[in-house]
Amino acid sequence: MDSPTAVRVRGLAKRYPDGTLALDGVDLDVAAGECVALLGPNGAGKTTTLEVLEGHRSRDGGEVSVLGEDPATAGLAWRARLGIVLQEATDAGDLSVREAVRHFSVYHRDSRDPEEVIALVGLEDAARHRVRTLSGGQRRRLDVALGILGRPELLFLDEPTTGFDPEARRRSWDLVRGVRAEGTTIVLTTHYLEEAAALADRVAVLVGGRVVETATPRELGGASRRGATVRWTEGGVPRSERTDRPTEVVRGLLARPELLVEGEVPGLEVHRPTLEDAYLALVDGVSGR
Repeated sequence: MDSPTAVRVRGLAKRYPDGTLALDGVDLDVAAGECVALLGPNGAGKTTTLEVLEGHRSRDGGEVSVLGEDPATAGLAWRARLGIVLQEATDAGDLSVREAVRHFSVYHRDSRDPEEVIALVGLEDAARHRVRTLSGGQRRRLDVALGILGRPELLFLDEPTTGFDPEARRRSWDLVRGVRAEGTTIVLTTHYLEEAAALADRVAVLVGGRVVETATPRELGGASRRGATVRWTEGGVPRSERTDRPTEVVRGLLARPELLVEGEVPGLEVHRPTLEDAYLALVDGVSGR
């Protein structure tokens, strides 16, 4: 990576008091200005990793540098450079949305305009509503609003669009892209693979407390993402062929008149491996499923 490193993690380890090994040697680099998505099944260690990077949870081993400092010992000036959106909803139930955003804005030296932030997350119509009356999706938008309020250098987003309908999710993506365009580095966790594909420069897949692969969304899975599978029906029997030259295979099928029905090859499909295919192959391979 050519840009300065915003996050550098080597051998990160964490074991909980009940003996659960949450992190087992995580290595991760995030360049300044980059957006990296952490993917993985429940219990893989995504949230624990973010909590260590945020300075909210201690570690048992490894080296961690975030914006040039160790989160375990960094002070308030360092924390002011971060924006954090936790999985838990904001606890400001008796305040209105507008009151909550204005209240938290005073804690930042260079706060965005509260009204601007409310509009950015699409809560204009709910600005006078008490936080406790908001829907789950609206609460999540408020959390994002508070996370970007202080113009952070590094923004942590833990499942930022949980509970959003498709339209609200895509509006949130536009917001994240806008923040990223301002130069903010972003680390997010998500269960939505289309979200990772839409937002992330790179994705890191965690399984069993380890990063098993880091790559761009397009390149994740390496060889398993190359080529395609051509499917068709021949004599009533489903057929398929995996190939790096699907167009050539299709041309060959079209050149066989005995296959054609009204000029078409029955059941013809060309399937190229998706990010979801690569992700599931990685998880299943490491888990031994």
